[in-house]
Amino acid sequence: MPELPEVEVVKRSLERKILNSVIKKVKIKDGNLRYKVDKTSFFKLRGKKIKKIKRRSKFLIFEIGKTEQILVHLGMTGKFFFIDHKENEFKTSFYYFLNYKKDRKHDKIIFFLNKKQKLIYNDVRKFGFLKIYKLKSIYKVNHLKYLGPEPLEKNWNSIYLKKYIIGRKRSIKNILMDQKCVSGLGNIYVNEILFLSGIKPDRKAAKLKSSEIDKIVKFSKKILKNSIKLGGSTIKDFSSENGKKGIYQQYFNVYGRENQECSNVDCNLSIVRSVISNRSTFFCKKCQK
Repeated sequence: MPELPEVEVVKRSLERKILNSVIKKVKIKDGNLRYKVDKTSFFKLRGKKIKKIKRRSKFLIFEIGKTEQILVHLGMTGKFFFIDHKENEFKTSFYYFLNYKKDRKHDKIIFFLNKKQKLIYNDVRKFGFLKIYKLKSIYKVNHLKYLGPEPLEKNWNSIYLKKYIIGRKRSIKNILMDQKCVSGLGNIYVNEILFLSGIKPDRKAAKLKSSEIDKIVKFSKKILKNSIKLGGSTIKDFSSENGKKGIYQQYFNVYGRENQECSNVDCNLSIVRSVISNRSTFFCKKCQK
């Protein structure tokens, strides 16, 4: 599942492709996504302009006209394709690799835009969703209203995290994976943050030292900024709008590196894998305490 850096790259790619485009028509080829598509609401988007594209956590928000917004979650395999007026096909962001001509049977929603262009939502496993909400109510919906601060915002800081973990018995990995604590982090980046912070994933959050909390905040910001800059992580053939792949996975220290040598030069151990809350967890027994 794409995490914050990948979804941010999606947003930026879509901005370059479809911002200020006018929706001429919407075709629902298969509305049976995670939540059934409200066809009537989507058909009412006809004639309205895509005014803004935003990201909140792992969600995309399309501001349409003066009153509507589309909330998008890509799930496991959700992706957008852009088709220009010459029928050239572009991947608009980070997706699992698809041979578009072969797999277009998984197209779910087609937005016909002005200038003979199209935006296509494609989803093989159908765990993603698109919902329409009124402009003023979007941040009050259950998907968004309980989300914690984003790790790149100023309010994600050591003071906040210290207060949040007081009296909590959960592991620090579970805390960081909890979108109510901090929104946008997922399994990949939490593993990497904890490695650079020198903290074992199963440590009780409430027992962390102030210096360790400072490191978590510091490295969460550093890792996410670097990942966005490098185009995100390409897992299972995610690729960008021009067919290029994100390269941040080349810099993984622990994620997916079970039995490989630790990246710290003064360490002679290999990365181990365990399972925490049914999620694969990678760490170094020597470098993380």
